[in-house]
Amino acid sequence: MKTPLILPITALIAGLACGRHEAPQAPALPPAKVRLVSPGAAGDAGWVAATLTATRRATLSTRMAASVTRVLANEGQRVAQGALLVSLADGDLQSGLKAAETAVAAAQAHHRRIEALAKINASTPSELEMAATNLAQAQAGLAGVKANLAYTQIRAPFAGVVQSRMVNEGAFVGPGQPLIELEGQGALELEGSVSEQEAKALRMGLKVPFEAEGRSGSAEITALSTGGDPVSHRGTVRARILGAAGFRSGSFARIKVPGAAQEGLSVPTSALVVRGELSGVFVARDGKAELRWLSLGDARGGAVAVRAGLKAGEAVIDAPGALVDGQPIEVSK
Repeated sequence: MKTPLILPITALIAGLACGRHEAPQAPALPPAKVRLVSPGAAGDAGWVAATLTATRRATLSTRMAASVTRVLANEGQRVAQGALLVSLADGDLQSGLKAAETAVAAAQAHHRRIEALAKINASTPSELEMAATNLAQAQAGLAGVKANLAYTQIRAPFAGVVQSRMVNEGAFVGPGQPLIELEGQGALELEGSVSEQEAKALRMGLKVPFEAEGRSGSAEITALSTGGDPVSHRGTVRARILGAAGFRSGSFARIKVPGAAQEGLSVPTSALVVRGELSGVFVARDGKAELRWLSLGDARGGAVAVRAGLKAGEAVIDAPGALVDGQPIEVSK
């Protein structure tokens, strides 16, 4: 019988250690050169995003159901007041117009005969009243047909520029369907949304500065409503531009609201890191980049207010690019 081979436990452990493969470690990230910015404090004024729009705007439609026979306007075209923009089929109405005109002519002739007979006492007063009533009814019917015919000829209510053409020749349109969007020339206004806090610094007739298209200007507030949106609790502000020469409708603008800046800190928008629904910044801490998620407020003039997640005095990394959480950093002066 063979004697079993018994190895010392220390030798067995050493053998197992020699045969074990250690997991490879991730390579260390190289230091990244960064530029730091300090969170700023709120100033004495805030900026509200707005849009430049024409004070006279109209979306043209019809109350008739008919086919489109002609479209005489295209986007960007300047039109005069009363210019024909869209023409609808009116064959049925033209037939009704002829019938209404015939009815009016017959009623007028009958009324004249009864009126002549009344002068020689050959007709009764009731017959004269009935003839006048029939004439009035025929004239009202003719006016109704002419009014309907007017809705087949869509004309510009004022001089302006066609912003949108929403119909083509041959299409069938119904009552209330938008056909042409028209903006008047000349006067422009600013339209934006404001919070309850921002609205407290505004009032009707107040003149406020604004910026648009790289230029500055002045506007007078003409309308102000607060808390109109039940979700965001923001209202609407409208301001008429004073001396609107050179500005274009549809441009992005910013209205300066005195005394409406948020309290607390703000960081440049260039320092933000956005991943899905989360927004944050990289903070320089012990020679490394630390990703910090923030609760943000409104953006104003290239900066965004910070509600929570950042303390005064902390150094924020500007333009982080492909920076990774925990990566070593070298501060560029």
